[in-house]
Amino acid sequence: MTGDIFGADMFTFLHAADLHLDSPLRGLSRYEDAPVEAIRGATRRALVNLVDLALEKEVDFVLISGDLYDGDQKDYSTALFFNKQMSRLRERRIPVFAISGNHDAASVITKSLAPPDNVHFFPVKKPGSVGLPDLPVAIHGQGFANARVQENLVLDYPNACPDRFNIGLLHTSLAGSSQHDTYAPCSPGDLERKGYHYWALGHIHQPEVISRDPWIVYSGNIQGRKINETGERGCFLVTVDDSLEVVSHEFVPLDVVRWNHLELDLTGMAETDALLDAVRDKISDTYREAGDRLLALRLTLCGVTELHGILHSGLSRWQAQCVGLTAEIDPGQLWFERLKLKTSPVYDLEELARRDDLTALVLEALEDFTPGPEPKAVEALSKKLPAEVLGEITAAEEASDLKEEVAAIVLHSIATSQTR
Repeated sequence: MTGDIFGADMFTFLHAADLHLDSPLRGLSRYEDAPVEAIRGATRRALVNLVDLALEKEVDFVLISGDLYDGDQKDYSTALFFNKQMSRLRERRIPVFAISGNHDAASVITKSLAPPDNVHFFPVKKPGSVGLPDLPVAIHGQGFANARVQENLVLDYPNACPDRFNIGLLHTSLAGSSQHDTYAPCSPGDLERKGYHYWALGHIHQPEVISRDPWIVYSGNIQGRKINETGERGCFLVTVDDSLEVVSHEFVPLDVVRWNHLELDLTGMAETDALLDAVRDKISDTYREAGDRLLALRLTLCGVTELHGILHSGLSRWQAQCVGLTAEIDPGQLWFERLKLKTSPVYDLEELARRDDLTALVLEALEDFTPGPEPKAVEALSKKLPAEVLGEITAAEEASDLKEEVAAIVLHSIATSQTR
């Protein structure tokens, strides 16, 4: 694309990564009301949005920094879909430059099809470089030959080409991330020393600008796939002027399903009606911000509250209440995934322990309780607790939650029984 403001060499491009086309759904089968089909097709629709954006903005080229696919494909349908979308760009003479990542490494993908000739994949054995004939641009990149690349690939990238806007494509964890495995590790300093203007990174799914001089950028994935991939997901639209300077760097959402983990502080709250009103307001506010996409919600209740015991002893009921509130707001565009409890009681544990020896022994046992596949503590409690209360304990889905559930329910039973 040519512009009159900055001169004939002004150009724009899209930086995207981690498409994970047709990524399998994990863990949704346990939810009877999960919008499985909407989530299953989300990665494809996000790719359509990416292509639509490229056509609308008339960009000069598109970058994809690894993990186009999520792994080996059972058939050719994923590759056919990708090729169809790339053909839309080919009709408008928009080239695409891509590298493979750990999920779609050369050693992993066996069922693939040759893409249209406007798509250029960089080699996997050593870095390659491509120049654009009509623009002062040089693009450098190297894909993954296998799924466990532990070498610093950047060291072998060529130095910057003079009088060109140099872009490096790289799938990397940089120095490492607690949320992602370590691949092609390197430092920002390694990238800076190459003299490139822009590093288009992939692998980390959260969009982030690491540096602006030079530009070192994670675009994130174009579609969140699970509850820990919250917030908007998309790509960056980048504009460069005839001085080879980035004059605009805009994040553009592409996601069609948005995951959101809300937190509501109940400190000081004592009435269930107030709780329901607060939950309704929290969900409504988030819904208004999501636009016309499907919104998948998890809600964590926290804070010191008199409702602590009631919530834990009736978790299933409160989960159902949240599902009902969500359906009232918009059953078509809202899905309530799960309610989690991280509240604390208002009563003093030391005071409870001083009341009688049995209570002190129970509190000591809870302190030492370590949940396992079939916790003996739960079995022992089954003879003393009502069936519906025990059901809440044994329904806990994660071992990390089980101790909190057991403690909250037992302590609530102790506290309420001693006040009667």
